[in-house]
Amino acid sequence: VDNNGTQYGLLGLKSYSLSDSLSLFCPAPCPSLPGAYDEYSSCSGSSRAAGMNGNGPGNLVDPLEDPVPGLGTYEDFNTIDWVREKSKDRDRHREITNKSRQSTVALLHSVSDAFSGWLLMLLVGLMSGALAGGIDIAAHWLTDMKDGVCLIGFWFNHEHCCWTSNETTFQERDRCPQWQSWAELITGTSEGAFAYIVNYVMYIFWALLFSFLAVILVRAFAPYACGSGIPEIKTILSGFIIRGYLGKWTLIIKTITLVLAVSSGLSLGKEGPLVHVACCCANILCHLFTKYRKNEAKRREVLSAAAAVGVSVAFGAPIGGVLFSLEEVSYYFPLKTLWRSFFAALVAAFTLRSINPFGNSRLVLFYVEFHAPWHLVELGPFILLGIFGGLWGALFIRANIAWCRRRKSTRLGHYPVIEVLVVAALTAVIAYPNSYTRMSGAELISELFNDCSLLDSSQLCGYKQVSCAEEPGELKAGLADRPAGPGLYTALWQLALALIFKMMITVITFGMKVGADEFPSGLFIPSMAVGAIAGRLLGVGMEQLAYYNHDWFIFKGWCSPGADCITPGLYAMVGAAACLGGVTRMTVSLVVHHVRADWRLEYIVPLMAATMTSKWVADAFGREGIYEAHIRLNGYPFLEPKEEFEHSSLAVDVMRPRRSDPALAVLTQEGMTVGEVEALVESTHYSGFPVVVSQESQRLVGFVLRRDLLISIDNARKRQEGVVSASQVVFTEHAPAQAAEAPPPLRLRGIMDLSPFTVTDHTPMDITVDIFRKLGLRQCLVTHNGRLLGIITKKDILKHMAQIANRDPDSILFN
Repeated sequence: VDNNGTQYGLLGLKSYSLSDSLSLFCPAPCPSLPGAYDEYSSCSGSSRAAGMNGNGPGNLVDPLEDPVPGLGTYEDFNTIDWVREKSKDRDRHREITNKSRQSTVALLHSVSDAFSGWLLMLLVGLMSGALAGGIDIAAHWLTDMKDGVCLIGFWFNHEHCCWTSNETTFQERDRCPQWQSWAELITGTSEGAFAYIVNYVMYIFWALLFSFLAVILVRAFAPYACGSGIPEIKTILSGFIIRGYLGKWTLIIKTITLVLAVSSGLSLGKEGPLVHVACCCANILCHLFTKYRKNEAKRREVLSAAAAVGVSVAFGAPIGGVLFSLEEVSYYFPLKTLWRSFFAALVAAFTLRSINPFGNSRLVLFYVEFHAPWHLVELGPFILLGIFGGLWGALFIRANIAWCRRRKSTRLGHYPVIEVLVVAALTAVIAYPNSYTRMSGAELISELFNDCSLLDSSQLCGYKQVSCAEEPGELKAGLADRPAGPGLYTALWQLALALIFKMMITVITFGMKVGADEFPSGLFIPSMAVGAIAGRLLGVGMEQLAYYNHDWFIFKGWCSPGADCITPGLYAMVGAAACLGGVTRMTVSLVVHHVRADWRLEYIVPLMAATMTSKWVADAFGREGIYEAHIRLNGYPFLEPKEEFEHSSLAVDVMRPRRSDPALAVLTQEGMTVGEVEALVESTHYSGFPVVVSQESQRLVGFVLRRDLLISIDNARKRQEGVVSASQVVFTEHAPAQAAEAPPPLRLRGIMDLSPFTVTDHTPMDITVDIFRKLGLRQCLVTHNGRLLGIITKKDILKHMAQIANRDPDSILFN
């Protein structure tokens, strides 16, 4: 009813509430939802959804209300509009709920829609667990193939080949007639210098073959199947679109090349890339469900759960996987995603346990049980390991980024295949003579975590045998501290050399060739191996110090002669956690990962102390972890939530246009023709345009995305009669009066965001940055008393932060 008392009707609103009816005509505030951002795009309120669904007065198509193909979709290397995606999902859910009250079929559809998320999580867990089990089995088999072959079946690895043999001895339980080295097959003997050379050459040959096949497959079929994938996963979860990165070809090639890369003997692991594999599984399975196929925000909730699944199958730690996704990679993690992540990680862990790839009825290869408790005095060495881990993490990040930059700026990076082969050959040549560098990273960590027992024949357990009288009836779970023997001293020298080699070669190997032809690689296992070696060396040193100096003040009272005082394997575990924490800056999830190796919670304090110390020390040299550093190196548009913005600039200092720039490109709500709009779009590269009342007033009305604008105009030319270049484009509710001979106007109010997010020109930038992070904005408009002044995009913020940090602002590559 207007002011004159005239009554007007509302048509087609049979099931709408009052608030729904008002939302069709009145601008609504932008919902405060977490999400992401994009360059030159906008936050979309629920008011847009009505027009997009064909119920609003600005419906573009025709009375049949057919959807416009492509409307609301995104281009490659762009960022999703989180708020619009959440608004679309709310409207879809509201429609399903309303229809469920009308019929039994609609009720069943509502139930299936609610259950589809859990079914998808079940499928993701099953598929990821099965692939992880296959990768573990294949990698173990190919790794052993470098040493020899099984005569009763070439598909058996060394351990499986000797399982059924009755001719093995305790001292040489890894040797049996059914398994022969390459020297035995070629020369007929395994002894002598010539046999050693034959095995040496075959080891290098297989390492070069595996690495060559891996890099060729990546280059030829799936360039995105490269690196660890975690930096890109973090960027994608923040809303960025990299089409094909989680596709089926990437999954197939990543799975194959991951096995080859690990088996080649390079200093890398498969644990990080398993996150990429799990996310590929989730993205492919999302296409089976309309709810996730057509909504980018909902799909990213599934990808967050898939990241948890990847870590769950990598470390056998479902809870640690959920915490990893929450702490390290996820950008938007609602409570519903937490539950579904836990469920999917649990399913994946059960699937992997059923496959039993390690043959030990455990989820992980390096499962160990420690029997002796730790003492408060040992907290000092544990903190020393934390300091070492922090220093190593900071040094590794700086060295690795410097090496990667050198690859990008020199001819070295132009020959990725040759580079990989050279690094693989160098690694094999140096690694083979040392038994601790020859074995795979997971086997090395398992060896270092080992708690020596009476029946252990490991070289690390080469202690002198001493007779210690025990009190009658005393039951000891472990052995007493013993003096080191010749075997242990040899092992310590080899470990010291292995530590230096691992530290140097990991810097070169990780992120090999930054660009499209990267090598599939992960960082978890190499970092843990460095820390485990340092921890084992320190642990043995503390053990011998306690054995020979029981009367010292620090040992008196708790470490008596004949007692099991020091556990070197525990030091190795603490060192592994410290170094991995220093490189990645993980804390909570990292402790949970390592506690699962021994379920006695009394060891959680040393792990927490070392991990926090490692993070503090590493943060003193720079707050970026290795994944954030590679995100910045690759120029991805990612606003790091952990980074503080401490500059005192205002929104007007960052917005565009600057004082020397041309005026902001805008659309007016009426008065522009189709030809003028197309000319404006063609002459600019922006992803969206503000809509104002007129060029004179610059009063803000809304925001239109470039892609939606072009699709709508093209669709109108094809499906509406009379739309020509001279047709007026109007963003108002009602078309203005026109001459009789004028072509019909093109009404586009239905594609306009009526509630773009705005800040005033004097808003502090620290607040603006927080708004971008927490709402996931792609851009916001800057106004003064309602008058449009400019626009701030996420790329503008990243460039501004780069300038403050004295970095190159043009390093932000993507829009």
